[in-house]
Amino acid sequence: MDPIVVAVIIFFLAILFSMLGLGGALVYVPLFYWLGIDILVAIPTAMLLNGITTSSAAITFLRKKMVDLDTAAPFIAASIIGAPIGAYFTKFTPVETLLWILSSVLVLAGTRMIFSRDPEEDNQVNDVDKGRRIIIGLGFGFVIGAAAGLLGIGGGMFIVPVLMMLGFGTKRAYATTSIIVAFISFSGFLGHLGTGHLDMTLMAYTGIAAFLGGQVGSHLMHSKIKSKTIRHLYGAVLWVMALKIVSGLML
Repeated sequence: MDPIVVAVIIFFLAILFSMLGLGGALVYVPLFYWLGIDILVAIPTAMLLNGITTSSAAITFLRKKMVDLDTAAPFIAASIIGAPIGAYFTKFTPVETLLWILSSVLVLAGTRMIFSRDPEEDNQVNDVDKGRRIIIGLGFGFVIGAAAGLLGIGGGMFIVPVLMMLGFGTKRAYATTSIIVAFISFSGFLGHLGTGHLDMTLMAYTGIAAFLGGQVGSHLMHSKIKSKTIRHLYGAVLWVMALKIVSGLML
């Protein structure tokens, strides 16, 4: 497919994902795969776009002081170690196994997006023991980072509920997640550089689209737009994608 057409699709998807502090790699990987792009090319491309979208959004959130850097730091430190490790094992993992794992992650993430309850829509974070935050951040950061590197996902779906468990309001959780996911994604992408599975033209066009979409979405998220409807729609899309992948594997 024409890279420009793909870039237009990525632009609109990036708008939606950045409103939730996500990069959209969970959708990018199966999307590229269905467009005929080899999954080993789709994974690093999705990670790059994930990083661009979330970093673009994070710029806006940082300016508006919505990001809790103290909490994000241990997640980032552990994830930049885990992501390259996961990326390294991608080349040793059969494509069918990658697709089965990805479809399972899609179902779990979609379920969380649809059925999780919305806490208060504020930008504050409640007081939680600092030591507990560091331990949770290091543990979850490494595991999510490794999974991200292996599957080409950003892990935002799983970081957001952890932050909410630590007392974050919805918008502050999404905003803080964006900077964590940016580091995870770029770290995982760097881990894939040595594999040679890169399409520079595709990455150039879609990268620009992801950055612009991230800017638009992050500004919209800071306005009066509610996230609940978007989350439910996104969750349903993840379910459909999981079903499509599984149906293809069963044939």
